[in-house]
Amino acid sequence: MKLSVIVPAFKLAPYIHECLLSILAQQTNFNFEVIVCDDTSPDNTLGVINYLASAYPNLKILCNTQNLGLIGTMRRLLETAKGEYIAYLDGDDIALPGKLQQQVDYLDAHPECRIVYHESDMFDSKTGETLKWYSRDFYNYKYIPQQATIAHLIKYTVFLQASSVMVRRYDQMPAALAHGNRIICDYPWHIMNLGLAGGTVDRLDQVLGRYRIHQDSFGGQTQRNAQRRIEVTEELANACQLGSRFNVDQSIIQFGVNHVYFSAALYFLRQQEFDLFRQMIELSATDQLYFDERHQLVYHHRATPDKVSELLGWV
Repeated sequence: MKLSVIVPAFKLAPYIHECLLSILAQQTNFNFEVIVCDDTSPDNTLGVINYLASAYPNLKILCNTQNLGLIGTMRRLLETAKGEYIAYLDGDDIALPGKLQQQVDYLDAHPECRIVYHESDMFDSKTGETLKWYSRDFYNYKYIPQQATIAHLIKYTVFLQASSVMVRRYDQMPAALAHGNRIICDYPWHIMNLGLAGGTVDRLDQVLGRYRIHQDSFGGQTQRNAQRRIEVTEELANACQLGSRFNVDQSIIQFGVNHVYFSAALYFLRQQEFDLFRQMIELSATDQLYFDERHQLVYHHRATPDKVSELLGWV
């Protein structure tokens, strides 16, 4: 089997039909399987999945008997998958025509590549309108080469959208799930995959997927809850620390951690959560490793958040 597409699903009844059809309808010159695992959804997610099963023999359905969360569900999906390559898709996102063929062709032609990802269209679920491009509109885009390394992942965090990823399989792949995170699971999984198996993480500039933004999406939940944003920040920082398992230089790891806290500080500054801004910016300058001149400026004026907003041109 050339490719397995794995799809975890929990409480996604409004979206899972479009998601799965977008994959099952892909035209390829190779055989592929689509494996979806329902994590005891309380809505009709499983009913929608079962509705598609009779029409698509390459759709395989797993049902957890108890809620396992994303890591437990991913473990089941990986244990079931038979593909040489593994593509991941969140159950509320959409694959565009040509996605699977182009990514498989790239991995076939580039044996040094471990992970290949593509540009994604971030869109508003209610209107269908594009909000921005995930990679090219990422504030760190200029630092990310087309063929990146584990060091780039650690320094610049999540520059690849979760549902854009295809991974070259290797024997220890399930072990990459042992990263310790609960909320942010894609980012440390990428670091672990590169650390355990080596290789590069390469970008296709074609728009081959759509990333749905809605109130229950990861971003929507995080924006509504400051405590969740703090937890996400700590998990991102913990993911950077995974580099120490793979002999990544400590200065690169610390740079990544500082960058994570600096990013969180700016987030809380925009939210006018000044106590949390100060808390994060204080954590962001260990060993005086500043992300850029703006970081150094913000840290220098951290005692006066209003002044920082003015210097950044936000007021």
